[in-house]
Amino acid sequence: MSVESMRSTADATIPHPRWRLPVFGDLFGISIRTPLQNSMEIGRQLGPIFERNVLGNRFVFASGADMVAELSDESRFAKHLAPGVASLREVGGDGLFTAYNHEPNWSKAHNLLAPAFTKSAMRSYHRTMLDVAGELTEHWDQRVDGPPVDVSSDMTKLTLETIGRTGFSYSFDSFTRERPHPFVQAMVGALSHSQRTTFVKSTALGRRLARRSDRRNVANLEHMAEVVDEVIRARRDSADAGPEDLLELMLRAARENDPNRIDELNIRHQVVTFLVAGHETTSGALSFALYYLSRHPEVLARAQAEVDEVWGDDEPAFEQIAKLRYVRRVLDEALRLWPTAPAYGREATVDTTLVGKYPMKVGDWVLVLIPALHRDPVWGADPEAFDPDNFLPERIRSRPAHVYKPFGTGERACIGRQFALHEAVLVLGTILRRYDIVGDPDYRLKVAERLTLMPEGFTLQIRRR
Repeated sequence: MSVESMRSTADATIPHPRWRLPVFGDLFGISIRTPLQNSMEIGRQLGPIFERNVLGNRFVFASGADMVAELSDESRFAKHLAPGVASLREVGGDGLFTAYNHEPNWSKAHNLLAPAFTKSAMRSYHRTMLDVAGELTEHWDQRVDGPPVDVSSDMTKLTLETIGRTGFSYSFDSFTRERPHPFVQAMVGALSHSQRTTFVKSTALGRRLARRSDRRNVANLEHMAEVVDEVIRARRDSADAGPEDLLELMLRAARENDPNRIDELNIRHQVVTFLVAGHETTSGALSFALYYLSRHPEVLARAQAEVDEVWGDDEPAFEQIAKLRYVRRVLDEALRLWPTAPAYGREATVDTTLVGKYPMKVGDWVLVLIPALHRDPVWGADPEAFDPDNFLPERIRSRPAHVYKPFGTGERACIGRQFALHEAVLVLGTILRRYDIVGDPDYRLKVAERLTLMPEGFTLQIRRR
């Protein structure tokens, strides 16, 4: 991370790992498989702000509650595309998640798509979310009292199917295919390539070495584009009015010459962005929530009792999802301990000083390490402990405003937050009402780092209640 003003004026006050070497910097202290968790460990040793240098590329991490509060000030800071996000531009172009602040399509698409996440729009998605959750339970019913289910895999199928149908009226047939949909295979390959080559491409030599991998990845990108373009073309050429989904909002704006209309290439970028971001984060959140429920039988019993009381035996109406307040606290606490989108960049838009100590010039940026922020001392004496009551209203009011950031911050925060929360609570309620879940007592949580965080190798035994 390049924070040049800090380099000349405040280096002495920013700790860094003691094993730094000439040229290589801190390269040999970095975990390739788990760089996020590795940085969390460095933060535990060095404090709420520290730097790492990789082959001359400087990264500054911040996690202190006071620092993050200042970094959330939209009059001084804005979103910065950190390397891991910028590398995804080859997948999502100038979509909402990967657009630079100065690119006009970001504000156009945001204004255009915001109506898709209003309460009335959410109500229209509820039926589809129930249907996909029903397909999950049909899949799991076949495994009751049998082999354990792969939780992360099934949550990924569910969330991808949900965003595909609600956003674009497209089904990946996730629970009926023997093999993943070709689009899914291409998407996984493209995302893996982007993440693998992020740091490799930070040097001229690395970019040369990555050329062969880049050429192989072209096929993934081309296949994703072909599938998305066909979905767009079929909807555009249809004589019937399309459903009120994300795709229809974008195509209608083009037809009606709306000032916020976007061209067909950007429509493709937005579709890919929502397919990727709209399923990865929610699948991880559900997986972590189920992990903690399986590890805390008293929490599981309380959550099941709430679902039984609020929903009864009937299919839940839209309004009944928000009434699962304890289940929501379980989800919030899982996202506190393991926010599935674990970091975001903040860039100075004016010359300023961070917490009165660290000068920053326009363009300097810092990476907020969200899991470390969520373990700040403001969370109590044992922030590693899983406690859904951390999200009781009185406890929320007792904490500073900017210590919980699972969806980012500011105007570039996740536009689909309410969509994700409604879907996740609905799915958890559906599972808890139907099944008793039993985890492997020998399993120890291992967090995989890909585009997002996800429990690795986590399975559950399923029993009908």
